[in-house]
Amino acid sequence: MSLPPTFNFAEHLFALNRGRAQKTAYIDDRGTLSYGELEDGARRFASVLLAAGIQREDRVLLLQLDSTDWPVSFLGCLYAGIVPVAVNTLLTADDYAYMLEHSGATAALVSGALTDVLLQAVAKAPKSAPRQLIVSQPAGALPDNALDMGAAVAAAEPLAAPALTAPGDHAFWLYSSGSTGRPKGTVHSHANPWWTEKLFGGPVLGLTESDVCFSAAKLYFAYGLGNALTFPLSVGASVVLMAERPTPDATFRRWTGATPSGGGVKPTVFFGAPTGFAGMLASASLPVREAVALRMCSSAGEALPGEIAQRFKAHFGCEIIDGIGSTEMLHVFISNRPGDIRYGTTGRPVEGYAIELRGEDGRPVPDGEVGDLFIKGPSAALMYWGNPEKTRDTFQDGWTRSGDKYSRDADGYYTYAGRSDDMLKVSGIYVSPFEVESTLMLHPAVLEAAVIGKEDADGLTKTKAYVVLKAGRSASDDELKAFVKERLAPYKYPRFIEFVDELPKTATGKIQRFRLREREREA
Repeated sequence: MSLPPTFNFAEHLFALNRGRAQKTAYIDDRGTLSYGELEDGARRFASVLLAAGIQREDRVLLLQLDSTDWPVSFLGCLYAGIVPVAVNTLLTADDYAYMLEHSGATAALVSGALTDVLLQAVAKAPKSAPRQLIVSQPAGALPDNALDMGAAVAAAEPLAAPALTAPGDHAFWLYSSGSTGRPKGTVHSHANPWWTEKLFGGPVLGLTESDVCFSAAKLYFAYGLGNALTFPLSVGASVVLMAERPTPDATFRRWTGATPSGGGVKPTVFFGAPTGFAGMLASASLPVREAVALRMCSSAGEALPGEIAQRFKAHFGCEIIDGIGSTEMLHVFISNRPGDIRYGTTGRPVEGYAIELRGEDGRPVPDGEVGDLFIKGPSAALMYWGNPEKTRDTFQDGWTRSGDKYSRDADGYYTYAGRSDDMLKVSGIYVSPFEVESTLMLHPAVLEAAVIGKEDADGLTKTKAYVVLKAGRSASDDELKAFVKERLAPYKYPRFIEFVDELPKTATGKIQRFRLREREREA
């Protein structure tokens, strides 16, 4: 597979769907958007951007809630050769001030509900203030010199032709989730989403035009961008978007067709994360199998405990295919597949990606041993913007260093062992926090668990578990220790257990174990 010298990803998607202009592309909280309206709106928005003095290769901050305006904004930028910097909608003014300064964004595209926090960010970093503010669905009076996106798009003429971008040109940025510190601006090309479409979206997911996709992961997240834009639009499927947070009840309403805009459309494919699946299974509002139309679910973000996948399938008759991807690789590169699922593993490499597990000496480790996960594939990011040292550390001779620990069995299935920074050495032997956490979550009273190292009275590292119990359930310290001892090697069981109401997480649901380690140091 190869691309021509000139390639614009937005035009690629539009061209694929010109024969289905009347078909619904998106259903959000306000209504629907057809494929024809999507292309028309994005091309008009491209004209708005250029008329506002935003030039090709300029960066613009994209701070919008998931609605039909998000794909119009994102694809409009790409069509004009402008680089959208998609950012998390749940961050603070300090975070956005940093991102404005770091990206050098010349404009900001913002939802009306998020305008206040963006203006606070501008006040904190006035030298990095964007020249143009474009507000989607204004919640009140527009700020000075701001444009109403809807009115501006309606008044503009569609841009006649796409920017003549090359496959390797900068297309968009995604910021890393910051699970280990300051987020990094990850730069992707026009070719990168095309590769994820060809290698994962089609061969692994097998989406069709008749599918309705719904992703709990938002569009600003690499996982969500593939789930709710790249993959469904590449086959002409429909997509349900939700502005609010993906709580169990909010998710169930969409599953059962109860969207705020009406219509009764039920998703056939759902994309979630382990934390979300666990919370839904624990909810008293869990719908019955007959109320939903799910044929397949996908999980990524963190490794999915096999017990959760099996309980979900028993209830809904629907498989969850677990995989691992990253912001740096744009989407999933190791995955289970429909009809080929080995619970408790992340599956096998996606065709087109090479995988190596390396030891501390940099050499590949044998099957059964834990090593650092390296990936080679065509969807790898170009760089971390303005961070050459971290770029060199992560992108090495065509390989991407993931920061994850994995093992591979003799059949070629990969099993997650934890983040490299999270691995523990207990009694001189490495212990995977994820293994202990997964075992704890087999207990009927445990909702979530996070394991870190804690020094005992002798200064030796032992495992400590932070445990969140299910509502209305109880379990003692000794009961949980005995439960783990029965299932794992004796040195792995948690010597210390602390019950908490919630675990610290990133906005994308990843557990921040470094926050728990900081808590221990401060205690």
